[in-house]
Parts: sequence; C-alpha cells; structure tokens
Amino acid sequence: MYAEQETDELIAMLRETESLDEQGDILQYLVDTQGLDFNTGMLENGKNVTVRDLLKSLYEKACTQKLWGLVRHTAGMLGKRVEDLAKAVTDLLVRQKQITVGMPPNNEHTITAPLPENELRQLIHLAYGDDESTAMLTQELLVYLAMFIRTEPQLFLEMLRLRVGLIIQVMATELSRTLSCNGEEASEHLLNLSPFEMKNLLYHILSGKEFAINSVGRGNFSIVSNKSNRYGKKSQIMFEGQSLQGSIDDAPIAEPDRQGQWLRRRRLDGALNRVPRDFYPRVWGVLEKCQGLVIQGKVLQPNLTQEMTSGELKFALAVETVLNSIPQPEYRQLVVEALMVLTLVVEYKAVDHLGAAIYVENLVQKANQIFLDEQMRCNGDATLCCAKAGGGGGALVCGGAAGICQHLYDSAPSGRYGTMTHLARAVAALLAERGAAEPVPCAVT
Repeated sequence: MYAEQETDELIAMLRETESLDEQGDILQYLVDTQGLDFNTGMLENGKNVTVRDLLKSLYEKACTQKLWGLVRHTAGMLGKRVEDLAKAVTDLLVRQKQITVGMPPNNEHTITAPLPENELRQLIHLAYGDDESTAMLTQELLVYLAMFIRTEPQLFLEMLRLRVGLIIQVMATELSRTLSCNGEEASEHLLNLSPFEMKNLLYHILSGKEFAINSVGRGNFSIVSNKSNRYGKKSQIMFEGQSLQGSIDDAPIAEPDRQGQWLRRRRLDGALNRVPRDFYPRVWGVLEKCQGLVIQGKVLQPNLTQEMTSGELKFALAVETVLNSIPQPEYRQLVVEALMVLTLVVEYKAVDHLGAAIYVENLVQKANQIFLDEQMRCNGDATLCCAKAGGGGGALVCGGAAGICQHLYDSAPSGRYGTMTHLARAVAALLAERGAAEPVPCAVT
C-alpha cells in the first residue's frame, strides 16, 4: 500500500491523518524501510523528530484511548519489555515448568533456565519474527501465568511444559469458534482485549470454567463466569446488547452445544500439555515391556528405564519432548490416550511382553479405521465425510488433524463408541499380530 509512496509523502500523510490505526500502519512501514532512528524532518522544540519519537507519541495516545491492539503493536516495535518479565519466567521455572515460545513445529524455542530480561525479550521476538504484537502478548501471558502459578498452583497439575504459542492459538480459536469469525478476525479480537480481560480469558481456559462474553462498545469484551452444567467443561459464549457483528441478541444461549465439545477439550488439553495423573510413571512401565515407543519418528528407548526412575522429572521431560514433536494439540491427546491403553495392558498383565518397538501413531490410525468401519455399519455421522467411500477407504474430507476423522476427535473417551474403546481394539489387534500366547480378554467391546 505504501511501497509506491515517497518518504516525504508518507510523512505528509502521517501529519494529516487523525486515525491512530493509519498512523500505526505508516510508522510500521517506515520502521521496516528506514529504521527507528530515521530523521523525519519534523521539528519539535527545536529538535529533530525521529520515527522512534513518533512511535512513542503514538504509544502514549493508544494507551490513553485504551486501544490495546495498537498499544501492544507499538510497544513491540519500540522493543519494550513487560515489567517483571524475568521474575515471572523464574517463578515458572522454579516450579519445574519448562516454557516454550513461538509457534510449533518449526519455530518454537524452549526456556529451561532463568535469563536476563534483555535476552528474554530478544528470544521472544526472535521466535515470532516480524509479529511484534504476538511477541508482546507472549510477554504479557508469561506474567499472567506466573501470577496464577503463585496463587492457584492446582491449575498447572500434570503440566510440565507451558507452550505459550499454542496457548495463544487456543485463545484465538476459542474466540473464532464462539464469535463465528475467521482466524484473522479472531486474532485481531484477541489482541484488542484489555489486559484484565486477557488475564481473565487465560484463567478460564486454564481452569476449564465456563464463561460468557459481553460486548461492551467499540468491540471491547467483558468476560464473566457463567454458571451452568460442567459436563465436559463446555465453554459458552453469550452476547448481551451489541455484538461484534453489529447484530442484537436479546436471547442469550442457555444450553451449551454438545457438538464439538470433545474436540475442543482435546485441543485445550493438548495445547496446555495436560496428561492423566501418574501418566509418566505408567509410560515407564510400558517401556519396560517393549523395545521402544516411536512417536513422530522419535524413539523412547527402553534403556531409559535403566537410566532413570519412573518418578524422575528427567524421564517425564524425555517423554514430553517426544510428545511435543506433534504439532496438532488434539492429535497429541489421542496419542496420550493410546499410551494410556498400553499402560492398562501392562498393569493388568494381559501379556508378559509387548515385543518390538511400538509405533504409537499406528495405533491411533488403526483406531480411526475401526471407527470409520463401525460408522459405515451403523450409518453414523462420519458417513457424511471420511467413511462415505466404502468403509473409510475414501479421502479425508472433514479436515481432521493428522488424517484422523473429526468425529473421532469429537467422541467421548468412554462408552461403546468412545475413543478408548476403539484404541483398545487397535491394541488388541496389535497384540494378535505379534502372536500373543493366549486370546486377550476385552471387557469394552
């Protein structure tokens, strides 16, 4: 838009426009092309005015008018740091929580030791490249996470690594889903939340509590707890008065829509890296009974059980590192569920040994195939997408992560048609292929 304009013309436009957003766009272009210290030719109190000076002025105006998206963006361009950033990161690390910043799978950086504030800021901005707004939001969320871990540590149970990039994605996805807008609009709404509402939204996502959103002028949100049934910890978004789309909704939604709740739950838990209680020691038990576990091409070697104890943090981090190679949160959760089924086989001594290395993703793919075959037999919802071409042989058309049908992701873990049932059948098939000495009894068919 500004590439064809001369610098003098851009500075003239900057003087004339009263729109702070347009000023922000022009200054962003000038920063990218000329740098922060470029002399604009303007004078103030007899001194030359640089792009940095104009950005500082814009930042102050945005703060005064509470234009939070612009505040975050200009703060990022100015290289500002959130207060107590280093202390917040240290508070998380000393409670044995590793931190990653950036977006998986290719640009995620792990923080495992306290760093000076300057180095933290540089690492965060390196992780997000030119996206200054998200870099500033990451700093902000780290401070909020530290607040919560100090006051409500139970929110972080069974979470070893806090992946801030995925948490941001989930927050945007929640807004996209509930406001029926696309990802770009949801990201814009997220970045325009006030600091209080940003912290409030993060808290509700961490805790799984239900909440409602009221729109209160100029697109600002008010997030409030919503008392309703806790089945599946389903979030419920309601509008009161003028919504973002400009329509009036005088009848707020009273009942949560159950469709999509398990898919959403898995995305949330996957993004937050939540695992079942005693998950890592139980995986240690599985490794004792096989020649390795393979996930995303990475191998958990059985010799880890000789080098580390089942309750050792180092072992849990080794498992977590392999799981974190999976970029899709919901797929990660199905892999965790498959590992849980394997732990049950070991704990109930269904077989003496599981044999060669187990490709855990193959179990998930097998469970998906069993699910699609069953959907064809009972004419289930998946016949509208993945199962329609003769017993699941057709191409995936629902867009499920890692080639898994969306309807499987959206199935409850328990019950006859639950994911654990299909995963148990997949594990039974694996044991049959490996020549288990006796038929393995299954009580969930």
